[in-house]
Amino acid sequence: MHKPSVLIVSPAKPGANNGNSHTAARWQRFLAPLARVQVALRWEHQPIDALIALHARRSAESVIDFAARCPGQGLALVLTGTDLYRDLDTDALARHALQCASRLVVLQPQGLMRLAPEVAGRARVIEQSATRMAHRAVQDGRTRFVAVGHLREVKDPLTLMQAARLLAGEANLLIEHIGAALEPELGEAARATAAECSLYDWAGALPARVARRRIAASDALVHMSRMEGGANVVIEALRSGTPVLASRIDGNLGLLGADYDGYFPCGDAGSLAALMRRFARESAFAEHLRAQCQAREARFAPALERAAVRRLLAELTAARDADAGIASLTESSASPPTDPTP
Repeated sequence: MHKPSVLIVSPAKPGANNGNSHTAARWQRFLAPLARVQVALRWEHQPIDALIALHARRSAESVIDFAARCPGQGLALVLTGTDLYRDLDTDALARHALQCASRLVVLQPQGLMRLAPEVAGRARVIEQSATRMAHRAVQDGRTRFVAVGHLREVKDPLTLMQAARLLAGEANLLIEHIGAALEPELGEAARATAAECSLYDWAGALPARVARRRIAASDALVHMSRMEGGANVVIEALRSGTPVLASRIDGNLGLLGADYDGYFPCGDAGSLAALMRRFARESAFAEHLRAQCQAREARFAPALERAAVRRLLAELTAARDADAGIASLTESSASPPTDPTP
């Protein structure tokens, strides 16, 4: 059976430990039994049957070029948080990429609300997934919080550092902050906070598997981000039985639900500190958040994401096959009939 060739364009360099790289690798794995799948930074005009691009702004050149050179072939664009909540408002190339794609994907339901009516009909939600991991929080009388995300402005690491300073007198709290300093001034701020605040530890960059184990060994994940398409780390926490204290942004609302009780106002260090203190002091509140998270974790099972990604591929290749069938019929009708008699 012919396997279609698929290219996943991802702005993350090979081996990068970030959301785009994890999504690209996971989707490649899901599609491998059905297609010949490669991941690359851009489309280099090689013949392929379908293109799946992550990030409208950063993959715009490949999307626009493929649409122009291969009209009618399957082209899906996966929208990130910076696409939905920043770039589509300011970047003409990102908006043009949306117009070129035959299918649009958002990673949580709130993302659909950011799309204009003329493109929303081509969009669907594919929620990301993670394998289940047993929750093994350390039992030593202290409450352990972990935050996982590279230090850059959009992830708002300063709010966590400010909250740590506000909690400095709480001897029974520990905060581990995992992530590389992609913006050097934020690395300096993390080092200064760790030096001045004994409950805060900046661990720097860690391998994904190690960070995942740290999430499962913590009492709660703190997610401070200012914009998200649908954070892998929140899903990993849910699948590890670890409650989440999250900024109230669309990306988190879409994953955790509007009625979740573990939100704090985005960028508000005082409210985050108060929420962390309440979580540590009130066991009933902590258990309530744990139960709310447990009620949603099944929707992020890998089998569900795999099925959705494979349906997307079927739609992309169906468009190609339909065009090929029309072309074949056209050629057949244009050919003169063959006289069967000698």
